[in-house]
Amino acid sequence: MPPVAPEPPAAAAPFGRYAAATALTAFAILSQYFVPELLPGLRGVYGSLPGGLLIVYGIPILAFSLLVGRGPLRGGTGRMARAFDVGLRSYGGLSLLALLGSIFLLAIILAVDPGARLVLAAPTPVIRAAEADPYFWVLLSFPIGLFEELLFRGWIFGYWLARDPARWKLHAVWTSALFAGLHLYYALTYGILFVIPALLLFLDGLAFAITVRESSGNLVAVSFLHGWNDATVFLALALPVVGYTLHYAVILLGGALALALYFRRRQREAEAGRLRPI
Repeated sequence: MPPVAPEPPAAAAPFGRYAAATALTAFAILSQYFVPELLPGLRGVYGSLPGGLLIVYGIPILAFSLLVGRGPLRGGTGRMARAFDVGLRSYGGLSLLALLGSIFLLAIILAVDPGARLVLAAPTPVIRAAEADPYFWVLLSFPIGLFEELLFRGWIFGYWLARDPARWKLHAVWTSALFAGLHLYYALTYGILFVIPALLLFLDGLAFAITVRESSGNLVAVSFLHGWNDATVFLALALPVVGYTLHYAVILLGGALALALYFRRRQREAEAGRLRPI
């Protein structure tokens, strides 16, 4: 039986529609920071969880669905084993890198401004909201992870996998930067220390983009890892030891697998070099 040819990528929608959907997404997400102040009548909508979710996620998903279509989401459930393999290694490895980078940045900032340490104790608005019922937010983390991965890795990054696959690394970088930048509440809470969660968000986004690319568009693995990342942080509000143990266990496991694969490849390259004919 002849081998089955790989399925060709879906044709990309016109760029104008993609740009409009991306702009609407950014506006919908950022609107929670200024619209309630400009239009007090909408504070009730933004202040309620269903209303906030509808605006922040519902409008962007509707915009991409109507303007771009399902093309970038093609392959969202395929190559599952590959997606979880790459996803775990990428998430673990880059999360460890982010932790090291965060320690370095924190040391520099505190050396310049020792008073910045006081800001670290301030909880973000999301953490404050979750303190009353952390278990609810643990469960909510997984649908939120799905929504954000559909938007950022599915549509915003996935669009370029079909339109400009040769430069996927460039698109992985800028879409991950966009993902980090739209989490504006970190900047409003921590000021200059925002660079630390921004680094974490950027490298997580990069890990998820790599996973989607290497698994031909799978979104299940990255949605689960995204949800797990957030859920374990919320769990730590109620059960600190359990929450942080589960959080960092996955990171350490993925990082160990990434390092093992790296050294195995280096060994193979060294052996191939020694066996290369003169």
